[in-house]
Amino acid sequence: MTALLGGNRITLLRSGEQYFPALAQAIDTARAEVYLETYIYVEDASARRITDALCRAARRGVSVHVLVDGFGGKDMPRALREELLAAGVLLLVFRPDISLRWRKHRLRRMHRKLVTVDGRVGFLGGINLIDDMHTPGHVPPRYDYAVRFEGPLLAPAQEAVERLWTLVAWASLKRRWQAERPVPVDASPKGCQRAALVLRDNLRHRADIEDAYLSAIGNSKHEVIIANAYFFPGTHFRHALVNAARRGVRVVLLLQGRVEYVLLHYASRALYGTLLEAGVEIFEYRKSFMHAKVAVIDRRWATVGSSNIDPFSLMLAREANLVVDDPGFADELRASLHEAMEEGAQHLPKTRWLQQPWWRRVPIWIGYGFVRLMMGIVGYGGKH
Repeated sequence: MTALLGGNRITLLRSGEQYFPALAQAIDTARAEVYLETYIYVEDASARRITDALCRAARRGVSVHVLVDGFGGKDMPRALREELLAAGVLLLVFRPDISLRWRKHRLRRMHRKLVTVDGRVGFLGGINLIDDMHTPGHVPPRYDYAVRFEGPLLAPAQEAVERLWTLVAWASLKRRWQAERPVPVDASPKGCQRAALVLRDNLRHRADIEDAYLSAIGNSKHEVIIANAYFFPGTHFRHALVNAARRGVRVVLLLQGRVEYVLLHYASRALYGTLLEAGVEIFEYRKSFMHAKVAVIDRRWATVGSSNIDPFSLMLAREANLVVDDPGFADELRASLHEAMEEGAQHLPKTRWLQQPWWRRVPIWIGYGFVRLMMGIVGYGGKH
């Protein structure tokens, strides 16, 4: 895994209510450049706040780069694209071909939510440019996390956004838009937290995020808490959780309780029996839709990012997580997760789950079969 860098100041941001004001403020203070990567970019109140900030920055001469995924951003209104371009924002689309024909490369999406401003402040997490209340039927807001960071982490973050922007600019035949750095990166110490930017791509970092999880779980001694919206781990990941529980580690999973994607919803439940029998505790978050991708281990190791624990995030998509080695940050995130479990989640008792009638099991195994079939069609199987 990438080495931990000391001297950072990292702030936990809970859902869009804290994320969007902090991001807009940072963009409004930009003097030279902004890089923003997002999977989804829609037209609603929260996204409008960021759009206005980006346009203001571009009009005052800031070099603003926005990268949107071709599939996740397929519903981005044309009028919104034109508004950004008219203001002087440079807008690129990652893999705009969204044909439904079964080809592996079309499933390799840009799922990162990574922002840098003037090489001095960065943002990373699971939050797209979409309002917390955007999903139909939402009463409470969507449950998610991001972080704001300053310090030595800015060096790898800036390198990552520039490298991907340049790659997409060349692929889009916009060589004149390739990355340039008007100001040097400020990687000087800003705090006392140790952390690493962990990326997943299909070249040099194919398994970095999964390996970071596996290492932390394998070395855990007391407690593992994972909150993940789309949970369908491979064999190695499941074995790591089971082995930790069997050696006396408290393993807690906070998973999506509401039905968002039907196949994955039922397929993931096919794994519950094995986990519960090993002593893993499972909570389903039902207060609202959950989009979090975070974990806390032994009240010291923590991660916040864009990567789900499923084949598409761990094997196909470009993802970005921050791994933090800091008791204070870990305790803050842990307290937030416990609050979510107490106020918005339902605990699944092992006995009740294992004794449920056959007719409740049928959709679970059908969903599991379809997801496994899809993985086989695109050529991904084996240990996953």
